[in-house]
Amino acid sequence: MGNPLSDGSPADPGGAPIHTFYSASTWIEGAAVDQLRQVSRLEGVKQVAAFPDLHPGTYGPVGSAILSTRLYPHLVGTDIGCGMSLFVLDVPVRKLRLDKAASKLRALEGVWDGDASARLEAAGLAPDLQPDALGTIGGGNHFCELQGVEAIDDREALAAAGLTRDSALLLVHSGSRSLGAAVFNTVQEAGRGFDGTCEKSLAYLKAHDDARVWAALNRAIIAERAATALRARCRLICDAPHNLIELRGDAFLHRKGAAKADMPLVPLAGSRDTPSFLLRPLPGRDEALSTLSHGSGRKYDRKSMAGRVGQTRSDREKLTRNASGGVVICDDRTLLIEEAPSAYKNPQQVVDDLAQAGLAVTLATLTPLVTFKKSSSEGTQRKERDRQRGDQRRRERRLRP
Repeated sequence: MGNPLSDGSPADPGGAPIHTFYSASTWIEGAAVDQLRQVSRLEGVKQVAAFPDLHPGTYGPVGSAILSTRLYPHLVGTDIGCGMSLFVLDVPVRKLRLDKAASKLRALEGVWDGDASARLEAAGLAPDLQPDALGTIGGGNHFCELQGVEAIDDREALAAAGLTRDSALLLVHSGSRSLGAAVFNTVQEAGRGFDGTCEKSLAYLKAHDDARVWAALNRAIIAERAATALRARCRLICDAPHNLIELRGDAFLHRKGAAKADMPLVPLAGSRDTPSFLLRPLPGRDEALSTLSHGSGRKYDRKSMAGRVGQTRSDREKLTRNASGGVVICDDRTLLIEEAPSAYKNPQQVVDDLAQAGLAVTLATLTPLVTFKKSSSEGTQRKERDRQRGDQRRRERRLRP
């Protein structure tokens, strides 16, 4: 599709500047560009940054950061605090047999049997804040992936992070589950945004911050569950949320599917058939709003994938292995097809664009070994959805003034 916007130029008369950080080689859907233009015209928006994983979203462009004097919950959406966390195991990757590891990681399905209330309190949250959902991955593009180090670009920096070529890693992508959706539902009518000082916006921001903390804790517990299943322990390398709002000076910085990058290291996820990357953000581009791509970004939406792949049983079986011999655990046929590797852009192109724009350098390339998404029966999934809906309704009642 090319780069349809000139970097820093207003999208339309009266629109805020849009800074693009993708090249002409990157697939950018026209609908996503239209959403950038719409966002740039919102009241109070000062500037917009768009990254190479850009694609259309439900309420606005995914893969973008928006700075505005008004607060727009819709620009973050339902999964508040969603992000990616990278952990290293205390066992080397050469000691893990993939088929056995895949079998063990099926233990991630279902509820966590730990003391959720105690962990919530330790994180500064209410002990009854969605305890049953804590430690669960969810659906969509969320996952827990066992990874190995495929290539090293900066050995010294990687060693400083405590990683080697033999490290076994866990990349966890998940968020605030039904909690974030319940928080969003309290402000769903606010499509025109809020004055950041009004009572409604302050209540939303408090609930938003709780959901963000909850989401980070959720990723940590998912990693602990995976490490325990593999008879190992894990240590956090970096945690980068990509659906959140932060105060930046006198304005609100909204990130949607765009990683918070004012930190030493940021993971960037590929598809389950392509590498992920560990990046070091570079300073000096204020117009990027301290933000990077969070992953490769979708090329095709979920609905359109039904006619593209997985038409036969053998085709679907191929989707449970990747090109490097890794294993994909996803017993939900619809999800297996919707999240097929061909639904996503080339993550190497995304990383190359970020490097060309002077936003980040690569420390290591990480290869997918076991990707866990879903292993439950349809009946179990239905029960889980019913439970989550009940949790959401209870949360909504609790948040009502």
